[in-house]
Amino acid sequence: MRRVALLLSALAFIGSGALVNAKDGPPAALPDLGAVHATRAELAAAQPVTAKHAMVVTAQHLATEIGVDILKKGGNAVDAAVAVGYALAVVHPCCGNIGGGGFMTLHLADGRNLFLDFREKAPLAATTTMFQDANGNVVPERSRSSWLAIGVPGTVMGLDEALTTYGTMSRAEVMAPAIALARKGFVLNASDAHILALRAKVFASQPNVAAIFLHPDGKPYSAGERLVQPALAKTLDLIARKGPDAFYKGPIARAIVAASQQGGGLFTMKDFADYSAPWSAPVTCRYHGYQVVSTPPPSSGGTTVCEILQIVAPYPFAKWGFGSTQVTHYLVEAERCAFADRNTYLGDPAFVTNPIAKLLSADHAAKIRSEIAPDRATPSSEVKGSLGADEGQHTTQYSIVDAQGNAVSVTYTINFFFGTGKIAGDTGFFLNNEMDDFTSKPGVANAFGLVQGKTNEIQPGKRPLSSMTPTIVLKSGKLFMVTGSPGGSTIISTTLESILNVVDFGMNMQQAVDAPRLHHQWLPDIVTVEPGYLSPKVKVALEGMGYTFRVHSPWGADEAILRNPATSLLEGANDNRRPSGLAAGY
Repeated sequence: MRRVALLLSALAFIGSGALVNAKDGPPAALPDLGAVHATRAELAAAQPVTAKHAMVVTAQHLATEIGVDILKKGGNAVDAAVAVGYALAVVHPCCGNIGGGGFMTLHLADGRNLFLDFREKAPLAATTTMFQDANGNVVPERSRSSWLAIGVPGTVMGLDEALTTYGTMSRAEVMAPAIALARKGFVLNASDAHILALRAKVFASQPNVAAIFLHPDGKPYSAGERLVQPALAKTLDLIARKGPDAFYKGPIARAIVAASQQGGGLFTMKDFADYSAPWSAPVTCRYHGYQVVSTPPPSSGGTTVCEILQIVAPYPFAKWGFGSTQVTHYLVEAERCAFADRNTYLGDPAFVTNPIAKLLSADHAAKIRSEIAPDRATPSSEVKGSLGADEGQHTTQYSIVDAQGNAVSVTYTINFFFGTGKIAGDTGFFLNNEMDDFTSKPGVANAFGLVQGKTNEIQPGKRPLSSMTPTIVLKSGKLFMVTGSPGGSTIISTTLESILNVVDFGMNMQQAVDAPRLHHQWLPDIVTVEPGYLSPKVKVALEGMGYTFRVHSPWGADEAILRNPATSLLEGANDNRRPSGLAAGY
C-alpha cells in the first residue's frame, strides 16, 4: 500500500507537459532525439520487464539480445558486458564505441565491489592552452571537431581487462556476434535511422565516413534498410585475434596516428603504447538504509551523487512527493552546491588530490543544509566550491545481472553524437572528442555548460573529468539496483533521480526511468526540466522563490535493473527516451 500511495503522490505532481523551447534547452551537445515524454497515464501504467534469473538492458535491442544469449550460454555478467560493449559499437555507432572510453562498476556475487577506469587520456604533447588562440580566447571547434579534440581511446583496453580478469569466455566467443553484425549488417529501425541522420552533413564532408553511413547519392539510410560495415568488421576481427596489442601497438594505432598527424593532431605511437585501464575502489555512501556504489575520479559522478544524497537525506521527500515544491527546491539547492564542489575540486587522481572524504562528510552536508533558505532560491553567484580556497548524451549506458548474482553497470562514450565525426582511414569506427571535457580555460564553459577550474586543466597523459556515473545500489549487502545514463552533465542528476524515484517515491523500475527529470549544475543558474515535471501550481510557487526554468525535450537514457525484494524477480527497464532499446532476460 505504501508504494501505491507514494506513486499516487508522485503522479499528482506530474503535469500534462509544456511547450519545448529548443533555444533554451541544455547545450547544443544534447540534440533532440525525437523522444516523447511519458504522460501521467502512461507513467502510471508503465511496467518493467521481469525475469527470474538474469537481465540485460541496453539502448539497442540487438545488443540486448546478444547479451542475453551470452548469459544463456553460460557466460557471466562480465562476459555479457564485453559482448554488449562491442555489439553497441556496431549497432549504436553514435554512442557505443571502440573509439572512446568509459567506466565499469561491478558488484560480484562474492560481495566485492570494483571499479574499472578506461577513460580516454590526453596525448603526451597536449598543453594547457591548446584550445586557446593567441589572445587567450577559447576556440570551441578545436576541442570539439578537430583532430586535437581526440583523447587516446580506452574502450578496447577496458573491455579486455574486464574479460581477462573476471570473465569466463574467450575474446573470440564474446566478440563473434558483433563481428557478424558488422560483416552481414543489420536492419535499421526508425530510431536507428533518425540518429544516423542527425549528422549526415558531417558524414558527407568526409569521403571515408560517407562511404559507410551514406548512400552513393549522399542520402542517409532509412528505416528498413540494412547497414553493413565491412571496415569495422575487419577491425573487430583483428582485435578478436590479436587482442589489445592490435589496437594500441599495431595497425589500428598506426592508422589513427597517421590520420591524426595528417590532420594537425598530436598523437604518437607512444600515446597508445602507454595506455592502461586501472582498477580501483568505488565511491560508496549510505542513503536511507541503502548502499550506493559508484564511480570515483576521474569520474565526478559517484562523488557528486553521494554528496547530493548526504545533503537531502534528512528531508522528508517521501512525504512531500515527487515534483512537489519542497522536493524540487531542496533537490535543486543540493545539486547547485554539489556541482560547485565538483567543478572546483575533482580531477584525475593521478594528477590531483581529490577531497572525497570531506565532500561526503556529515559536517560538510550539514553546513550546506544550514545555508539553504526554506523559501528562496540561492543565486549561484553566491555559491562557490565550499571547502575553502584552494574546478555527453553521446554516451550509452547498459546494465547486466547474471544468475549468479554478479552485476555490471557500464557507461562509455565518444562525447558528442558520433564524437568528432571522424574515422581514421579504413578503421571503420568514430573517434571521440573527449578533450572538450577538460577545462579549456578556467571560468569558460564547455559544450555542456560546465564552468570548471584548474583542477581539470589539460595536462599530458591526463584523463579529463567525467560525469559518467554507472552505479549499483545494495540493500543489506545484496544487489538492489543497477543504474546509469548518458547525457553529459545531466548524467549525474538522471542517475540520482532514478534512485530517489524508487527509494523515496515508491516507483517501479520502469516508472523510475520514465519519470520526467530536472537538472541544475550551478552554472548557468537555470533549472532545466523535462515536459511534465512541473505542475502549473508548483512552477508559480518556485518562480516566486526566485527560480528560473527552461523546459527541454527529454534527455538521457537510463537503462536500469531492480531486484524487487518483494518478489525476488529482476525488473528491467529500458528508458522510453530510447525506443530502439530493450530490456530482456530469462
